[in-house]
Amino acid sequence: MSSAIGFVQRVFKAFNPPIPQPSAETAPLKFGILGAAAIAPLAIITPALNHPEAVVYAVAARDKAKATAFAKNYGIERVYSGPNGYQELLDNPEIDAIYNPLPNGLHYEWTMKALAAGKHVLLEKPSANTAEETRQMFELAEQKGLVLLEAFHYRFHPAIQRVKAIIESGELGKLKHISATMAMPRGFLKANDIRFDYKLGGGAMMDMGCYTLNCIRYMSSSNPTSVFTAEHELHTPASAEASFKPNVDRATTAQLALPNDVTATLKCDLATPVSYCIIPSLPQLSATVTLEGGVIELYNYVLPTVYHSIKVHTKAGGKAGKRRVEKAYTFAEGNLEGKGEAWWTTYRYQLEAFVDRVKGRTPQTWVDKDDSIANLHWIEQIYAKTGLGSRPRSEFVPAQTEQAAE
Repeated sequence: MSSAIGFVQRVFKAFNPPIPQPSAETAPLKFGILGAAAIAPLAIITPALNHPEAVVYAVAARDKAKATAFAKNYGIERVYSGPNGYQELLDNPEIDAIYNPLPNGLHYEWTMKALAAGKHVLLEKPSANTAEETRQMFELAEQKGLVLLEAFHYRFHPAIQRVKAIIESGELGKLKHISATMAMPRGFLKANDIRFDYKLGGGAMMDMGCYTLNCIRYMSSSNPTSVFTAEHELHTPASAEASFKPNVDRATTAQLALPNDVTATLKCDLATPVSYCIIPSLPQLSATVTLEGGVIELYNYVLPTVYHSIKVHTKAGGKAGKRRVEKAYTFAEGNLEGKGEAWWTTYRYQLEAFVDRVKGRTPQTWVDKDDSIANLHWIEQIYAKTGLGSRPRSEFVPAQTEQAAE
């Protein structure tokens, strides 16, 4: 009964967070959102309600009616729209930081423009269509003295950090294998969803696959050394629209080699088929870590605030040993240090870290430049192995690049 009550309390507060008094010490960061994206309320708007040093101040969308309705629904003060709406938002000197949830293929252009305008950027994953674009964004952020964070929100939650702590403690011996899965049932996305649009950086490996690869890299504290195998299943377009190319993966699986003879397997699927023609599949959001002395199973590493479990199975002499189940909704539960409440979502933990970094404080954890570049690099390597190739580079050319070419 207590766990059921805890579930209700967590979920209620996560979506109806208490609103604290604004900080008397520092002015709140004013965020602008590029695009009235469906992820924005969960990723930035609701978390900001509970942060005394953050406020969502403006939103821009191409469609005026959509932008206005979005702003009214979420109490956002400033609205920009039309073909110049994004740039007009960036030009507002009152805005400190940008949340960029635009389609993958637009990440590079609008992050570069936001940085050029002197704004810090919280950038949705994957950071861009190519590793080179990611490198250029971070280099510009460094030149401008600005904060750029790729929003791998799950990394900021105590649950995944607890699993990493168990691995690194040596309790279960040396690491042998990691598998990570993120898959949703058919029907979760429409067949013409932008996640299937090649020009916009579509594909399962770009979308859910970026999580699975990042999870493997995080838990192993390493990058792959090679891609053993990689296979894909193609997306079947709902129509013959030109933008939906045949090299968009609906699902991808890959076998990776890691340092010290460690191996890894990832699976991502944007539309898992039904079984026996009628039985729908369930969402798959799990990671399994195999070590010499046991196995760790983490269920729901992506949205652990709702519910998650960390099952630790020990073994001795090849035989099964003890089994325990842990939960880590707060850092205290995971024997770690950090701020937070049990109802804080991964996005709320992430916002805490982002604001801390902008304010000159040390965040509890971080996703840095090298981490983001490596993730895109290995996504591209997996795509190369499948034969589909990297997603198309942006046609946007930064002003400084144009000047250098002249």
